[in-house]
Amino acid sequence: MSKDIVLAFSGGLDTSFCVPYLAERGWNVHTVFADTGGVDAEERGFIEARAAELGVASHRTVDGGPAIWSGFVKPFVWAGEGYQGQYPLLVSDRYLIVEAALARCEELGTRAIAHGCTGMGNDQVRFDLAVKALGNYEIIAPIREIQKEHTEVRAYEQAYLEQRGFGVRAKQKAYTINENLLGLTMSGGEIDRWEAPGEGAAGWCKPRSEWPEQPLRVSIGFRNGEAVSLDGEEMPGHLMLARLNTLFADYGVGRGLYTGDTTIGLKGRIIYEAPGLAALLSAHRALEEAVLSKQQNRFKPEVARKWVELVYEGFFHDPLKADLEAFLASSQSTVNGEVVLETHGGVVNAVAVKSPHLLQARGATYAQAADWGVAEAEGFIKLFGMSSTLWAEVNRN
Repeated sequence: MSKDIVLAFSGGLDTSFCVPYLAERGWNVHTVFADTGGVDAEERGFIEARAAELGVASHRTVDGGPAIWSGFVKPFVWAGEGYQGQYPLLVSDRYLIVEAALARCEELGTRAIAHGCTGMGNDQVRFDLAVKALGNYEIIAPIREIQKEHTEVRAYEQAYLEQRGFGVRAKQKAYTINENLLGLTMSGGEIDRWEAPGEGAAGWCKPRSEWPEQPLRVSIGFRNGEAVSLDGEEMPGHLMLARLNTLFADYGVGRGLYTGDTTIGLKGRIIYEAPGLAALLSAHRALEEAVLSKQQNRFKPEVARKWVELVYEGFFHDPLKADLEAFLASSQSTVNGEVVLETHGGVVNAVAVKSPHLLQARGATYAQAADWGVAEAEGFIKLFGMSSTLWAEVNRN
């Protein structure tokens, strides 16, 4: 049996600890860093150098941008709903990280995969369930292992590395921050204490005092519900999302303070920032509301909420998710056109919609003009409200 193991690697304390921990147990450690848009070139260089310093058997950096767009962003925008009506699922890059690691397992001919998730959070659920759904693999989770014996886990990890001659990065932060192409989440400090966030709880989004004076207007083109162009220029989706993040972060768009029910049953309180996704969702919803039928617009949110719950809780590869995506994809056949977005700061609005599929009656405009008569309107009201009117008449005192 191969003693090769693939470790999903970020270069942080937890995954750095995993390398010597696994090596000392006889594993040849191969690290994979899936770049899902949360680091710059300098940080990528650090991660590669860190892997080499720790003595890994091999290291691979994978561009996760295209995968995160096609695998998550496209169906998420189709769904159009955040978890519990708000949170835009910013940790869904974990599923793409698993896929990148398993692809490396296939190359090496090994069935062993490792991750640096703790036994206290949601990510371990997402990692483990994704791996189990994609094949028969052995999952090694060193942080969970040491938690069986140690309570001060991070202090133990730091001492473990230093005793073996590996430096520990001096990166003291008041908050835990996670970034990727989808956006940014922040927890810790006063956020965990259910207090108002302090001035230091700042991410990509500019504060109101720094918003530009001139409003921002952009145009997003959609084809079958997928964003394909920005201001008339067609571009790959992941590059468009990165551009939208930059544009709308300057206006403070997409920032929220959220408390939600986590997979493991605790309440989770975070600040999130997702300027690009906020823009895409606003544009897509405006177009969709104008081209879908009344019944489609009423029913679709029910499907969307279930899809979001599955993705949040780790069931990314459950067959029900695929079934729901088939419905979502079918609903997008007429979601074609162009939407103009505008923001003066904080909030983004869809101010213009253009589509060959607009459900606009030729002879009628709501509350302005109609191509039916007064008698028809009165007859419709009578029949439409018949049941409620009868109840009121029968039960009137």
